[in-house]
Amino acid sequence: MPTYKYQVKKTPDLMVRGTVEALSEKEAVEKLGRMGYLPIKLEEELSVPGAPRFPAVFSPRLGRKIKSPEITVFSRQLASLLKSGVAILNAIRIIMEQSENPRLRSLLHQIHDAVREGSSFSSVLTQFPDVFPAVYVAMVRVGETSGSLPEVLLRMAHYRAKQEQVFSHFRMALIYPFFMAVVGCGTVIFMLSFVVPRLMRVYERLGGDLPLPTQILLSVSTGIRREGFWIVLAAAIGLLLLRQELRTQHGKIFWSSLKLHTPFFGRFILKTELCRFARGLGLLIENGIPILRSLDVVIPLLQNEVIKNQLRQSSQQLEQGGSLGRFLKDSPWIPPFMSNLIIVGEESGKLKESLAEVADSYEQDIEEAVKVLTSLVEPLLILAMALVVGFIVVAMLLPIFQINMMIK
Repeated sequence: MPTYKYQVKKTPDLMVRGTVEALSEKEAVEKLGRMGYLPIKLEEELSVPGAPRFPAVFSPRLGRKIKSPEITVFSRQLASLLKSGVAILNAIRIIMEQSENPRLRSLLHQIHDAVREGSSFSSVLTQFPDVFPAVYVAMVRVGETSGSLPEVLLRMAHYRAKQEQVFSHFRMALIYPFFMAVVGCGTVIFMLSFVVPRLMRVYERLGGDLPLPTQILLSVSTGIRREGFWIVLAAAIGLLLLRQELRTQHGKIFWSSLKLHTPFFGRFILKTELCRFARGLGLLIENGIPILRSLDVVIPLLQNEVIKNQLRQSSQQLEQGGSLGRFLKDSPWIPPFMSNLIIVGEESGKLKESLAEVADSYEQDIEEAVKVLTSLVEPLLILAMALVVGFIVVAMLLPIFQINMMIK
């Protein structure tokens, strides 16, 4: 929708400048008139692709970044205020004043000012894609058009809360194993760098041949102390090059395919992506957005390039008059459970219900997978750390046992 820059008189002595979205210049004048403004100057704004209309809200001086749960809470609070009859400008201002995050306050201040100047709420949100994804903006636009913005915001808050809950369980399940791995690796490096060399000096003064495990341990310890800097530097350069390669389209596809072929984790990643797709698509369809437009909004939100390519092909097939479910049934990555439910939903006219059932089922599978992952990772890490530390201890004690045998 075109954007028009305007200059109006708010009072005989006060001049106001801003922008307003309208299909034509005439509609822009009518909008300004309804706002009580007398247009002095009006011209279409020529937008530059990729240029932001608002100042960045992620200045380091503004404190911590805006987290996803904060946007979920904002959506729920805004819906409650709008349901209570509070105007959207006042509702945004109230939430802005209550926010404890400086960045969120800055963001809401920019949104408030833009809406006050005549821009629609949904069009303002498009200027902050890192905070408000395409699904969120599409839903808000539907709510504005249909006059049901509070209900739409509540649905979006519920959708986001479910997504956040799934990933929160996964992150929480990995915190303890990650902590154990860090402590274990730190302990091993400390022993190899400081404890082993001092003990080896004692053995060297005693003379004699050291046992093979002790020789191996001594070689590893010496290598870490002498070449540790170069090892770390080579690893850092390798990771940097790998990161650059994974940013290319070929690298993204390779990495996505590798993750899907990983035992256990592959099924977990696949179900996570399909759950996000089914939940988002069902939500958009439920709110009256056409399925092709819904697919265009949801597919870019996925992270796995292989799954995204499969779904893009299904969207093209649907556009040519085919069936979404039947195309997905031929895909090697889409489980029959999902494709069959979508086929049934298409034929019965209850596609949104079928997608909701798919999402609910995969969410349950993900929760169970997280429990299994937690129960397996912890003992495996303990076993691995015990083997490594045990080898170091045995290698250090073997010369002492050897000396005792020689004395006897």
